[in-house]
Amino acid sequence: MMERSNEIRMAKQHPSHAMVLAAGLGKRMHPITETMPKPLVKVHGKTLLDHGLDALERSGVARAVVNVHYLPDQIEAHLAGRSNPQIVFSDEREALLDSGGGIVKALPHLGSDPFFVLNADSFWIEGYRPNLTNLAQHFDPDRMDIMLLVSGMGSAIGYDGKGDFTMDPCGVLSRRDERKVAPFVYAGAAIMTPELFADAPRGAFSLNRIFDKALERERLFGLRLDGLWLHVGTPAAIHEAENAIARSAA
Repeated sequence: MMERSNEIRMAKQHPSHAMVLAAGLGKRMHPITETMPKPLVKVHGKTLLDHGLDALERSGVARAVVNVHYLPDQIEAHLAGRSNPQIVFSDEREALLDSGGGIVKALPHLGSDPFFVLNADSFWIEGYRPNLTNLAQHFDPDRMDIMLLVSGMGSAIGYDGKGDFTMDPCGVLSRRDERKVAPFVYAGAAIMTPELFADAPRGAFSLNRIFDKALERERLFGLRLDGLWLHVGTPAAIHEAENAIARSAA
């Protein structure tokens, strides 16, 4: 009976809505992005955007809000025939709102329950369990405002930074000390509660502001990615990602 109760509780937690951040300019991907938006760059025969949407589909998400700004008509045309998940566009043609502002604008489409947030410039090679399903099953809104999918530095392909977070045995995250290297990097997927944005400003601001709010409340948690994280920020990273996919399939 207890096992059945846990299953019901986890099913209620599983987000049915998602926000896909696809409005960026993709400057580091030049010259490719001079004529196409970065989310439509292909890796292993599939656009970055579709890699993310396919992961949402596998996890059972019903609606995905995709924000658009740079060359938006191309993204809208590309997704015109997609019905699973249902696509809703958040139009930022007039002004780019950054990650945080983009979510605030899209909130009316995201419902009142916790939702997924995905970056459109990275994806992952799944391990034993689908990562979004795993993230949903570990998210506890009683203890958490946000749960980030994080990758160990050794499992991050195409990333050359110093990491973002340390994580304690309970999954509580802390920011990297400025002069140190951290063992975990944000893998571009998260679950968060809409209440976090109740007093958020209008206009452009970074999602890091929301992360810091959760950090102050000790309600920012992480879950280690199972598999390989593929960060595709530059043309060279496309080849790195495709090589990693080829190796994983061998």
